[in-house]
Amino acid sequence: MSKRLLGLDWTLTFCIIFLLIIGLVAVSSLARNLFFQQFFHALIGLLFFFIASKIDYHLYPRFKWWIFVGAIVFLSSTFVFGAVTRGSIRWIRILGLTLQPSELIKPLIVVFFATLFLEFKQLSLTNLVKAIALIIIPVILVFLQPDLGSSLVVFLSWLGIVLAAGLSLKIAFVALAILVAGLPFSWRLLRPYQQQRIFSFLNPMVDPLGAGYNLIQSVVAVGAGQLFGRGLGKGTQAQLMFLPERYSDFIFASIAEEFGFLGGIVLIILIGFLLWQILEIAQSSRDKLGFLISLGIFSLLAGQSLINIGMNLGLLPITGVTLPLISYGGSSLVATLTSLGIINNISQQRKRQPVIEIK
Repeated sequence: MSKRLLGLDWTLTFCIIFLLIIGLVAVSSLARNLFFQQFFHALIGLLFFFIASKIDYHLYPRFKWWIFVGAIVFLSSTFVFGAVTRGSIRWIRILGLTLQPSELIKPLIVVFFATLFLEFKQLSLTNLVKAIALIIIPVILVFLQPDLGSSLVVFLSWLGIVLAAGLSLKIAFVALAILVAGLPFSWRLLRPYQQQRIFSFLNPMVDPLGAGYNLIQSVVAVGAGQLFGRGLGKGTQAQLMFLPERYSDFIFASIAEEFGFLGGIVLIILIGFLLWQILEIAQSSRDKLGFLISLGIFSLLAGQSLINIGMNLGLLPITGVTLPLISYGGSSLVATLTSLGIINNISQQRKRQPVIEIK
């Protein structure tokens, strides 16, 4: 009873709040002038968390096409109303607020494809091709902004739903063969600076002051933290601004420098615990729809976390992907908390009797 007071799964909620506090402390240490903005973003995100927690997820199938079309229109708005920032068109301004559609549409995409795969009687090759044709639309729109990192995250969330829906080994093999065959073509689609990032990942010392700079500084920051860290506000790489995007894309490296290896491990454990909670909710969900949505959101957050931490540690090429609940950024924070609000609603209903799916 106490665990579900106010309609909340308190294990999930406390984990979210703890990670939010870590993120706020890190942002305050790295850019004090941004603390109140991030705090405001967190409050807005928590509001959306509570709203999503109160919406019965069984209502989503009724509005799935409205959700998908709305997400595509919102995503396309960046090409009409967006302003060019550092060579990218990712943000739009509405009522004085700067929004990033590629972040905000992520929970919408998960909900749509979970309801779509629920309608399929079986995951045949024909149905998979239909789903691929639909996911290509948001992936390409995000990629063209250009935002390779977010397009990968959107695709990973879709892939998680596909696997949860029961993809057969035969279809998986065919899809993998097509994907491998298309890799040479996909390389040609990358912008020159994106290709250079991959080259610099393989050998960052070829251009240490250019394409390899971010990767080198991130690895140096992580190593400088050693076991216990330099202390809050005392990380030289981050505080002296050698580390770029220290409070957003490279916030994990900043935390590792100030709190050391132990601090980084604790953060990874907390994120892992949150992801494990989502898997536990998925496993005990009352129906297939809850299972598919939960696995989609799990794939979304797990993919985003792995890409961010991997690039901070020099294990993956540099892409503009934030660390969920930790990195500075209003759109990312709101999207993540909305997704977790949906998870909370699924968790609330686990103890009830199964329902007939709404078509």
